[in-house]
Amino acid sequence: MRERRTSQEVERLIAEDNARLAQMSDDDIDYSDISPTTDWTGAVRGKFYLPIEGQVMLPIDHDVLAWFRTADENYLTAINAVLREHMERHRGPS
Repeated sequence: MRERRTSQEVERLIAEDNARLAQMSDDDIDYSDISPTTDWTGAVRGKFYLPIEGQVMLPIDHDVLAWFRTADENYLTAINAVLREHMERHRGPS
């Protein structure tokens, strides 16, 4: 059976992988079974990214929640999208 990891452990492992990959030069990449991609037109960033989800208690003003409920039937997804956009806009360089 697969070992279950906490979200903190997963985030740590991802950070370690990203740090290791950031240290690699292009010459360290093994292209023996694929050709290097040089044309990124039409590429979509994060297409297969699935963030870890969970329920949290979050105080939201009633009028804000009411507006989202009337504006979008998938209001929870819409709220998450707005929060993600804010996070991306204010996130420092990785």
